[in-house]
Amino acid sequence: MNIAVIICAAGSSKRFVKEQQHNLEAARKKQFADVAGRPAFLRSVEFFAGRDNVKQIIMSIPAEDEEMFKISHGANLSFHGVKLCLGGSERFETVAKALELVKDDIDIVAVHDAVRCCLKKEWLDEVFRLAEKTGAAMLACPVVATLKKVKDSQIIETVDRTGLYEAQTPQVFKKDLLKKAYANLGKLDKTKISDDSQLVEALGQKVSIVETDLSNIKITTKADIAIAEAIIKSRPKPKKEGYVGPYGGEAQW
Repeated sequence: MNIAVIICAAGSSKRFVKEQQHNLEAARKKQFADVAGRPAFLRSVEFFAGRDNVKQIIMSIPAEDEEMFKISHGANLSFHGVKLCLGGSERFETVAKALELVKDDIDIVAVHDAVRCCLKKEWLDEVFRLAEKTGAAMLACPVVATLKKVKDSQIIETVDRTGLYEAQTPQVFKKDLLKKAYANLGKLDKTKISDDSQLVEALGQKVSIVETDLSNIKITTKADIAIAEAIIKSRPKPKKEGYVGPYGGEAQW
């Protein structure tokens, strides 16, 4: 089936930028930050760009960064055939805008965080296979921490973590199903929407998971970059065949 991938890189990265300003560093949004020699967003793009079944990649960026982004990264995006889309103020607005650009011949749409740049090929293989079979699938990791519910700075409950999973991306859906979910958005409380699977669940559709682990990290703070770099460097480097892009032989690593 033909797959389109929406890479979400339109966030403001307020926490990440504030952390840099506190340390008197040049402010850079986390999606553009360097991770082991490559921008986080580009590592995410490359996981999908080399797959035969991925026919379209759409990347949403902040409107205020459009000119800078095209100057700095236009060549790489062109090489990978990435189409840019200006994001909205909220994530669901960003995805909705990108959905409008999905081609008619696409069967499945994957939505992925640009700053989740430590994917594994086997996870992608399985989540695409499962989405094709069930209509909706996503990556998720079992919760391993002890969870506490707190009010007024005091613990009021220890939450049973049995059966609890941390949502990750990509989240993958049949195109018509995802469009239907977004058409239903007006009936929901937008302040409580945190991911795309939640919109699909609101239709009564079951969403299957592919179990991952904590190495599918989402970069949120500067400290997360060091963790992501350690994860990337710890993984075996597959042999590349043919030309791998303007970064040369180490393009993926």
